Amino acid sequence: MSTGTLPVLDLAPELVQAAQVSKAWPFEEARRIVERLKRQNRPAGPVLFETGYGPSGLPHIGTFGEVARTTMVRNAFRLLTEDKIPTRLLSFSDDLDGLRKVPTNVPNQEMMQAYIGKPLTRVPDPFSNEYPSFGAANNARLRAFLDGFGFEYEFASATDYYTSGRFDKALKRMLEVYDEVMEIILPTLGPDRRATYSPFLPISPTTGVVLQVPMVDRNVEKGTVTYVDPDSNERVEVPVTGGAVKCQWKADWAMRWFALGVDYEMSGKDLIDSVKLSTKICRALGGEPPESFTYEHFLAENGEKISKSKGNGLTIEQWLTYADNDSLALYMYQKPKTAKRLSFEVIPRTVDEYFGFVDAYPRQPIEQRLGNPAWHIHSGHPPAEGSPIPFAMLLNLVSVSDATDKGVLWAYISRYMPHLTAATHEKLDRLAGYAIRYFNDVLKAGKHYVVPEGAIREALVALDAALAEMPATADADEIQTVVFDIGRKYFPDPNKKGPDGNPPGVSLDWFRGLYQVLLGQDQGPRFGSFVAIYGIPETRDRIAKALKGELAAAQG
Repeated sequence: MSTGTLPVLDLAPELVQAAQVSKAWPFEEARRIVERLKRQNRPAGPVLFETGYGPSGLPHIGTFGEVARTTMVRNAFRLLTEDKIPTRLLSFSDDLDGLRKVPTNVPNQEMMQAYIGKPLTRVPDPFSNEYPSFGAANNARLRAFLDGFGFEYEFASATDYYTSGRFDKALKRMLEVYDEVMEIILPTLGPDRRATYSPFLPISPTTGVVLQVPMVDRNVEKGTVTYVDPDSNERVEVPVTGGAVKCQWKADWAMRWFALGVDYEMSGKDLIDSVKLSTKICRALGGEPPESFTYEHFLAENGEKISKSKGNGLTIEQWLTYADNDSLALYMYQKPKTAKRLSFEVIPRTVDEYFGFVDAYPRQPIEQRLGNPAWHIHSGHPPAEGSPIPFAMLLNLVSVSDATDKGVLWAYISRYMPHLTAATHEKLDRLAGYAIRYFNDVLKAGKHYVVPEGAIREALVALDAALAEMPATADADEIQTVVFDIGRKYFPDPNKKGPDGNPPGVSLDWFRGLYQVLLGQDQGPRFGSFVAIYGIPETRDRIAKALKGELAAAQG
């Protein structure tokens, strides 16, 4: 099942040449694949990229991240090779795995409990009757998101591949090298697990449960294994082909690499040992394991690893409630080998970082463009411009205006930048909607206005007087100069230099005080830009309310 359209790359000679030496991590990975083809003496490809998905839980951002990052490497490889070597991206679902436990974030828990041990594609859909199984329902959720992002990929189901016979040849080979596989795995297991381990897991023809039982006999010629049924205590002989058995995890991964000829696959840091063992098994089968890349996991707000079954992390749906796909892709691109917290607070920062990269792209020389995340996010074709107003600024406009619809924000935006309209700047219009939702859902409850006292109160009175002398048409830089001059008077920092190059500069206490008193937060935007958009009269009115203590009183 293939979906999406492979993007057309700009294959200008200067770009291809720059790709050969680019230090961006997708190009470094792509060059390893090029070397692999040379080593295997198959320069014509095709090259198979694979990503895995365990549908025992709902798809989460980490699942998407693996596809996004692999796609970035795929595009880098295409540019490196001038797109002369065909590539495929296979998103493989391990949906024949037995249900080990009922995820805590799905309905109908009691019903699902009755299906413990059975393949995920034989567990009823707990959400509705829309899909034939739990595995199918989660597979559909994965595909829907990947399709929405526009990935070009092929979806594959372990259930389909096993039962159709597509893995039969590889499974027979696994039976032939059974002893070698056992020698690889057994030293890594404890005594109890070692006694029951087998690379093959029979699927009981009577109960449908995926059995973890030892093999008491094997027949390579017949292609069968024999085990003792735990319920009847009788010997049962089954073929290793046709979906009668599935492979144990590490053997399964290796068998898939061998059967499909996978060239590249990423995996999380927690699977380092699994990669090593699967690599050995793949070689025992007679195949060459893929080039691998180990990424760090995202962490939930409390520092725990995000879990599909626990549902303890920021979800795909939550991110897309407050930002576009592009910012999510940027978060995937950045520092894949560094553990990062994935919480609501990272969204605004990532959105503005994304627009910063887009704005920088046209100004950069060719060699720097390939290191710009915007190239990788947009397959070499970033938008012409970012957002004329930062997301952080829109959030502050929502805060001070109590906006509940985009029209209120556009009233400020149009006054500041008359050439901007919702019709001509659809992305900014979407951003305004995101800002309203994010502020009301995430930030509003955490606002805490401080009553101005002492030096901050005196400085605010002076700022109000200075703003009263300024024309309504004053621009952001003019206002910022006034703000800075007042800060230099009331909050001097002798260790810093001012705009004229001489000390004193301005203490951060001045700006922190402005934000705490007028915005109810510790940090904020460049204040001159904020006033220019919000309006001088409106800012003066807010200062007056702050001086009277009305802003602090209104928060309850």
